[in-house]
Amino acid sequence: MANVNSAAVQVNNYSFSYQRADGSLQPVLQNVSLELEPGAFCVVVGATGCGKSTFLLSLKPELAPSGVTSGSIAAGGTALMREGVRIAVSQEFSAQTIGFVLQDPAAQIVCDTVLQELAFGLENLGMPQNEMRRRVAEVAHFFGIEPWIHLSCEELSGGQKQIINLAAVLALRPQVLLLDEPTAQLDPYATRQFLNMLSQVNRELGITVVMATHKPEEVEPYVTARLELGETAEIVERDALQSELARRKCERENAFLDNPHAVGVHNLYVRYEREQPWVLRGVNLSIQQGTIHALVGGNGSGKTTLLRAVAGILKAQRGSVRKIQDCSQAYLPQDPKTLFVCDTVAEELAEWRTLYGYDKSDEEFWLSRFGLAEYAELHPYDLSGGQQQKLALAKLLLTGAELLLLDEPSKGLDADACAELVQLLQELVTEGKTVVLVSHDLAFVSVAADKVSMLFDSEIACTESTRDFFAHNVVYRPPVRSQLYGMLRQK
Repeated sequence: MANVNSAAVQVNNYSFSYQRADGSLQPVLQNVSLELEPGAFCVVVGATGCGKSTFLLSLKPELAPSGVTSGSIAAGGTALMREGVRIAVSQEFSAQTIGFVLQDPAAQIVCDTVLQELAFGLENLGMPQNEMRRRVAEVAHFFGIEPWIHLSCEELSGGQKQIINLAAVLALRPQVLLLDEPTAQLDPYATRQFLNMLSQVNRELGITVVMATHKPEEVEPYVTARLELGETAEIVERDALQSELARRKCERENAFLDNPHAVGVHNLYVRYEREQPWVLRGVNLSIQQGTIHALVGGNGSGKTTLLRAVAGILKAQRGSVRKIQDCSQAYLPQDPKTLFVCDTVAEELAEWRTLYGYDKSDEEFWLSRFGLAEYAELHPYDLSGGQQQKLALAKLLLTGAELLLLDEPSKGLDADACAELVQLLQELVTEGKTVVLVSHDLAFVSVAADKVSMLFDSEIACTESTRDFFAHNVVYRPPVRSQLYGMLRQK
């Protein structure tokens, strides 16, 4: 292993391209350079598909994507790439130098209990039992998670799982911590809790943090460095748009006031196992046709369960879900990759052509609408998280479904893409379609939705117009500064 210098992270003129199915190259990163001193907190920002995730993965040897590279990369004073050629490092070096926290809290957890999860990485390194117990005790104390130690990981909320992921990585004592949209699936309270802990890790332990995000305003107080990849949306003040948004809301509320109900949920009870508590208990909800209805609430409050019950994926133990007769529907899961079964983006959109009767021109329209035309020959897994969201949504829209059930549809999207999604959803409901979505993105909900239902303690706590919901809410409020508002003003 070649020693470079004292920088925690050093990247010089790094470029990366994926290889398309036809053998041509799809450039993602071009001549990126970055040098961070130990203890820096760097935020990586940029438009959807600009290469944020690819850049972070390139810094972690065992996660580095396959493609054509050039330039050099070093971490912890040791070269990882020189002149585009990867330099082999040991598993122990990688684990103790570079930690990685993924976007999906559940995707990184591999053990049954919190204690096992915290010890898993240490066991893989063959660490002595005494040292392993000491490190687990240290991180448990640092994060205040001793009461969780013997809990099943399945019992934890999304925010708690992400804290466990962070603690398990830090038990390895890395010098550099990489995080890819770590709060994308967390509710507002869990997001604040996680970011406060991340700031504490950076300040008190001196660990260098490199975090990719579409919401840099959330970490603005902690940031010491910023890496912009591609063009980044302008962050502007929300206040200037209040009257315009209020006018739009009034117009839409008046438009659907007398619409019939597309979905009716009556006294719904759902749980996953007979001996487990109810996830949904006595839920009643009416969703009007031609509206965008958002479900919000804390991690574990039952939002996704309710959406899956409406979709018919989950069977209720009691109660019923009724929909307009002969209503076709499409469901976007939280992980869009579950919809992908083909080798290229183009093949994914063509998969259901015979079943639903659309043609190649329809596929080309959605490729163009979502900015995916140049990626048509790439494997879907080589797209960014935001591009995968767009591809999954395009695939669903080709079905012509009248009821769209969308779980975190704005996840991974930059401000421009969020604004485009708002515009698209409002066009669809104007045509008579109905949208039910689950989201933690309050800025997106405040602009996109017509009505909001908040879940709490397995029940619907309230259902209100979006305007009234945010006006009367102390905690669930859009951020004061939001990229999304800035992009809407530019439209």
